Amino acid sequence: MSPIQLNDQSLVSLYYSGNNQALEILITRHKAAVFGHIIQLTRQHALSEDIYQDTVLKVITHIKTRQYQEEGKFLPWMIRIAHNLVIDYFRRKKRLPIASSYCNAEGDEQSPLDHLKSNSAEFNTVEYAPFKKYIRQRIHKLPPEQREVVIMRVQHDMSFKEIADRTQVSINTALGRMRYAILNLKKQSEVFA
Repeated sequence: MSPIQLNDQSLVSLYYSGNNQALEILITRHKAAVFGHIIQLTRQHALSEDIYQDTVLKVITHIKTRQYQEEGKFLPWMIRIAHNLVIDYFRRKKRLPIASSYCNAEGDEQSPLDHLKSNSAEFNTVEYAPFKKYIRQRIHKLPPEQREVVIMRVQHDMSFKEIADRTQVSINTALGRMRYAILNLKKQSEVFA
C-alpha cells in the first residue's frame, strides 16, 4: 500500500519508524484545512502564510521529539496549534495598545485608564482626579498579564469568564492574575505611604 493511501495514524507510525516522506504526506494532506482555518481567523493572506509556516514548524518539532501521541486526531491537533498561534499573534498586537497612552482630539496625552468606570458619580468629580492619576500610574507598573486583567475588569467591565476566554487562560489563572495585581498594587502603595 502506498503511503499516500494510509490514514493519519499509520503515517505517524511510519514516520516514527524512519520514513520521512510520511510526515510530508501528513502535513500536505491537511494544508488546505489548516490554512483555511487560519485565513478565516486573520483575513490576511500574507499573515496566514506566516502563521501556517510557524504551525508546520511546531508540528514537525513536536512529532520529531515524539511529543505527539497519535490518537486519530491529527487534524484537530494541528488546527489547535494554528489557532493558538493566531491568538498569540493578536494578543501580542493588542497588548501594547491596551496599556499605552494616546493623544486625544485636543492633543492631551490620554490613557485607556482615564475612562475608568465607576457607579459613583462622586468618584468622577475633580477632587478624585489625583487619586485616579495615582491608580493609573500604579497599574502601568504591573506586569503585562496583570495589567491586562485589571484593565479588562475595571475599564471594560468584563467578567472573569470573559477575560479568561479573551486571554485564552483558565478562569483560575485570570482570578490569580487579578489577585497578584491587587497584591502588587498594595505593595506599591506601602512603598509610597
